[in-house]
Amino acid sequence: QVQLVESGGGLVQDGGSLRLSCAASGSTFRIYYMGWFRQAPGKEREFVAAISWSTGNTNYGDSVKGRFTISRDNAKDTVYLQMNNLSPEDTGVYYCAANPYGNTLGWSNPAPDNYVHWGQGTQVTVSL
Repeated sequence: QVQLVESGGGLVQDGGSLRLSCAASGSTFRIYYMGWFRQAPGKEREFVAAISWSTGNTNYGDSVKGRFTISRDNAKDTVYLQMNNLSPEDTGVYYCAANPYGNTLGWSNPAPDNYVHWGQGTQVTVSL
């Protein structure tokens, strides 16, 4: 099993920046790729970004391209999400997710149902 713990959320003003962290523990050697999702009140969970644990290749959701950057530190078993130029539309709970080797569906089709392991989430609120 893989456990994921997010941190770094908080309140930021429009145009500001935040960096989220997701620390993985347990069977981290099984991780194939990790992703970030977010969920605003009353809305479905939305794909934000993903990164391959071995190659560092990345994918981004259209709404965050050019503003958010996903990265990882394999030595620390941690993935980061640097969020710049934030707007109120970025408000929501941000979740970290991971898939084990052999599960490629979540990479080609980054829907929440296609990810196996989840963290509890961290709240990000962007005010005007």
